[in-house]
Amino acid sequence: MWFMGIDVGTGGTRVVVVDAAGKLMGAASSDHAPFRAEHPGWAEQDPEDWWRATLEAIHGAVAAAPDPKDRIAALALTGQMHGAVLLDENGAVLRPSLIWCDTRTQPECDWLTEKIGYDKLIELTCNPALPNFTLTKVLWVKTHQPEIFARTRHIMCPKDYVRYRLTGEFAIDVQEASGTLLLDVAHRRWSREVAEAAGIPESWLPRVYESPEVCARISEEAGGLTGLEAGTPVAAGAGDQGAGAVGMGILQPGSVSATIGTSGVVFAATAQPTKDSKGRVHTFCHAVPGVWHVMGVTQSAGLSLSWLKETFFGGQSYEALNQAATAITPGCDGLLWAPYLLGERTPHLDPEVRAAFAGIGAQHAAAHFVRAVLEGVAYSLEDTFALFRELAIPVSGIRLGGGGARGALWRRIQAGIYAHPVEVLAAEEGGAFGCALLAGVGAGHWADLDQACAQSIQVAERMEPDPADVAAYKTGYARWRKLYPALRELE
Repeated sequence: MWFMGIDVGTGGTRVVVVDAAGKLMGAASSDHAPFRAEHPGWAEQDPEDWWRATLEAIHGAVAAAPDPKDRIAALALTGQMHGAVLLDENGAVLRPSLIWCDTRTQPECDWLTEKIGYDKLIELTCNPALPNFTLTKVLWVKTHQPEIFARTRHIMCPKDYVRYRLTGEFAIDVQEASGTLLLDVAHRRWSREVAEAAGIPESWLPRVYESPEVCARISEEAGGLTGLEAGTPVAAGAGDQGAGAVGMGILQPGSVSATIGTSGVVFAATAQPTKDSKGRVHTFCHAVPGVWHVMGVTQSAGLSLSWLKETFFGGQSYEALNQAATAITPGCDGLLWAPYLLGERTPHLDPEVRAAFAGIGAQHAAAHFVRAVLEGVAYSLEDTFALFRELAIPVSGIRLGGGGARGALWRRIQAGIYAHPVEVLAAEEGGAFGCALLAGVGAGHWADLDQACAQSIQVAERMEPDPADVAAYKTGYARWRKLYPALRELE
């Protein structure tokens, strides 16, 4: 038997198929149309385009798998979190979805915080009101497009809308629901108090499931469109960060991942929900039943390096830049980079602060600037590890993912700055792979996610931190921490 994972991302939808041993058998992707941004800070996508891309990617992934092809025994979905999809009583989409990176909703955040109270909102949901979250987007529609809000009967997130098209069922998993600002994260159920305060009828919210739990089955209509058997079980899945953590084996308390993509995320599994009174980290239900996670975000992680390359080193490859930066000593001879190109989330929750190089001297060459960016991004992720220490969140192992795992220099820098051994996996397939494992657990093939990951995930390298690097970066991080207060004065 085979299992399928579907990842409805921002730029496209990716589908993977794995076999009963968790080995990748086939994969395909289909791009989405670019999101629309009619005004600065706006971002909207058409849910129908996600559905088109999903159909294309399903057919492509199955076609890419070798013969003889086995049947898809179960599937699960992941994707971009926080988007708001509004449906009418017939399940028709009422307007384009406001997606995760739409930040027009600060006035709604302020209104909700004033109505409920900052401390009370964290008590109820474990998180403060932020423009990224689904509820604030729904409130924007309520304020600015009341005629659409009046016709709304269902609120969904992006991947859950695709599941609705596949199955006809309204469902969501606890990890995804944590990012709506409507979930009582500690008790893994909708918060009646928040919904009432926001004027959202609970009947509009889909039923909540644990991530490996079967919540629906492929409909006859979708079976005809996809080639999947009608009645195939569909597990609840998880948002992109939760599913990605499953795909990296970040399951039990103490396990941590540090992933550098466009943004950077430090993700830690925890035995209990952690409530930070200052709201500096996200606290969500994990895709693992009975487990939670905390998450810190650097807005411009890999983006910092790509910006540097395209702005100043357009003719050079990343490999060449990294090779040159290898010759520079740890600490970069005093050169520092504050990676705030898009403001910063963790720990500052400051959308206005901007990036800067500091400490530039005549001794600095081009390679210093490359290394300063690599170190500055890792310092910003160390801010989240510092919060973990403050909040008594255990760290027993760190696995690296994304672009930050692929370059030997960035791996070494991270090991030194985090002062902890780091691991890299033999193959990192992302959230779609994690969802394929969730599907296998939901179908009963694996007893739980620990068993699924033990069979499917292999560590390729473990790197111990160099003591000299640790000493240099301890000094460097103390200097780097002085940058934000100075930059804040320029806002």
